[in-house]
Order: sequence, then structure tokens, then C-alpha cells
Amino acid sequence: MTDPRDPRPLIGEPLALDLLNTRWRGTPVNDLLTDVEGYRIWLSSNGLAERCPADRAGLEAVLTAREALAELVEAAEQQRPAPLGGLNAVLAHGRTVHRLTEAGPRREVEVDRPLWLAAWLAADDYLNLLDQGAHRIKACAHPTCILHFFDTSQNGRRRWCSMAVCGNRAKAARHYQKITG
Repeated sequence: MTDPRDPRPLIGEPLALDLLNTRWRGTPVNDLLTDVEGYRIWLSSNGLAERCPADRAGLEAVLTAREALAELVEAAEQQRPAPLGGLNAVLAHGRTVHRLTEAGPRREVEVDRPLWLAAWLAADDYLNLLDQGAHRIKACAHPTCILHFFDTSQNGRRRWCSMAVCGNRAKAARHYQKITG
């Protein structure tokens, strides 16, 4: 379902982390969400293009959510108190409504304005990740990588956003260090 125009090196993480990963290593840092077209690509890659308007207001709401998520993840990595206000402000724009229908139970997301839907879904996804295990939200171990992932490995020891990219870079650097001594 990933949009073929999506240039990011790591795609397919849970929505909250995928939003964080709209910024990735580069000089300067690459940022998919600098304009509405990048926002449209992100929505498409996450199956939200039909549900969320790709406009400047929606982009601003998603950037607000990304900043709140970045602050929370950074606080957790630095083992300092989490700044809760930003994410709670995003969450205040929506709610999950539970209904019983003839087909069975149904959950629907309601937001106060459509522009908040993608941002709210990412914020809500972060809460779900915390429920599954906050310790599984990790930053890539490569010193120059700024990507995050949700560690679903059985032993919880995944270190790299991508073994093919950052893991191999680290192995190559260790090998070079060994042979040059």
C-alpha cells in the first residue's frame, strides 16, 4: 500500500512512528512534510488518502502531532519526565465511539474537524504502542540515524531501523576499524 513516490528509507512502522520517520538523516535533515504534496504522499503510504484531506490545515495538524510525539519519544530516551500537554492537545480533537450494530461491535473515530483525523490517529496509535510496551519503541542504534521503530522481535533486541542499511553500515565501520587498527 506504500505510495511509490515515498522517498523515506523506513516505511511501514506503526502510524505514530511512521509519522516521526517523516524526518530522516541527511544534510540538512530530510523532511517529507515540508509541503502539502509530501503530506499527500504520507497519507497515501498509510492508507489515509481517502479519509483525510490533504491540505495545509491538515498538514499543520499532523506537524503538531509529530512535534508532540518527538518530544515524548525524546523524553523517554533521555529518561526524563514526559511532556504530556502536546499529545493530549491533539487527542482532545477526537475520540473513539463504540457502537453495537447488527453486524456486531463497531468502533468509529470522531474528530471535531476533519483536518485533525490523521493527527489524532497517529496520537491514538502512540497510546496503543505504549500499551503494547513502551520499551519496544526504539531509536535506531546507528549514531547518525534519527529513525524510530517498534521492536517486535521475540527477544526485544532489535537495534537497527534496517539491518540492510544501518546495521550493515555499523558492521562495515567495525570491520574497517579492525583492519586499520
